[in-house]
Amino acid sequence: MSDLDQVTLNAGDKSVVLPVLKPTLGNDCVDISKLTKETGLFTYDSGFTATASCKSAITYIDGDNGVLLYRGYPIEQLAEKSSFLEVSYLLMNGELPTADEFKKFDHEVTHHTMMHESLKNFLGGFRHDAHPMAMLAGSVASLSAFYHDTLDLNDPEQRRQAAIRLIAKVPTLAAAAYRYSIGWPIRYPRNNL
Repeated sequence: MSDLDQVTLNAGDKSVVLPVLKPTLGNDCVDISKLTKETGLFTYDSGFTATASCKSAITYIDGDNGVLLYRGYPIEQLAEKSSFLEVSYLLMNGELPTADEFKKFDHEVTHHTMMHESLKNFLGGFRHDAHPMAMLAGSVASLSAFYHDTLDLNDPEQRRQAAIRLIAKVPTLAAAAYRYSIGWPIRYPRNNL
């Protein structure tokens, strides 16, 4: 990070002052959002190698140095020491869960693993030789028709509920799509395991 709080870009007879944004980690970023309006110019960054597309308190990536952090934790550490549900909790809440928090979260996710019976019919609409990933993508998209009570993205609780349902249902839908693609019957998840 630098001490700069702004930079000035001169383009012919035009000059624009651009603010410098401070990241949680890594390099400072120049906010170019007013560049086109004030100069008529666009930026070009082939492959987006020096462009941040959004602010994120969740993920930090430094591909040149092989660094990937989720909420400040190295991905290698999470892969080695944390379960899928623990990492899901971390991404949603900013911290790894305590034992009590994990027990509650695990119960909440497990409660939503079942898929609506109509999704079997939905999967049956695909050709038997359709790729399982295409079936999974279609099935995930169809969830909004089954759970239209959690579509208000401005409501934090509805966003949380939608995330819980996705975490719970995607493994069930993936297994169902795969089993359908190989001609096996679709089974319900075994939540007692």
